[in-house]
Amino acid sequence: MGRHKTLPDAEVFAALRRLLMQGGDKAVAFSSVAQATGLAAPTLAQRYGTREAMVRAALQDGWTVLARATERAADGAPPTAKGATQILKALGAGHAEEIALLVSEFRDPALREPALAWRQTLLAALAARTGGGSKGQEAAALLFAAWQGQVMWRKAGGSDVKIKDAVKRLT
Repeated sequence: MGRHKTLPDAEVFAALRRLLMQGGDKAVAFSSVAQATGLAAPTLAQRYGTREAMVRAALQDGWTVLARATERAADGAPPTAKGATQILKALGAGHAEEIALLVSEFRDPALREPALAWRQTLLAALAARTGGGSKGQEAAALLFAAWQGQVMWRKAGGSDVKIKDAVKRLT
């Protein structure tokens, strides 16, 4: 791949997250990100300072990407229990592997903050579609927990919980 003189941070971060999802933490170095993006390793070092800062920025960007996807999914879903299922289905279909990556990085307090904000946004969207009030909030929390379990265990063989069935039982 030819070297690019410039590449937006968002593209660098997406490539870095792909490397993390494919090979874990050891797969990310300035040289591997350079190879994946076509940028020179010294350019990446100059731009981000350290490998850790580059990884943290990519993960923070991942939460931003996920927050936008959540807002889009919620905006497109009807205000019904079926809408709750649609939101979770949209996020699971397009972002499951990335969500699993992002939630595995709670050791860093700077990454917990956007994670908690995303969770609150998603819980509010689910609660609004599962009856609102305390009943809707409780249903949203249970749905979120079941869905997150499903997302986390998908690679290891899936989950016995069907979200649409859980939504029916809780609403």
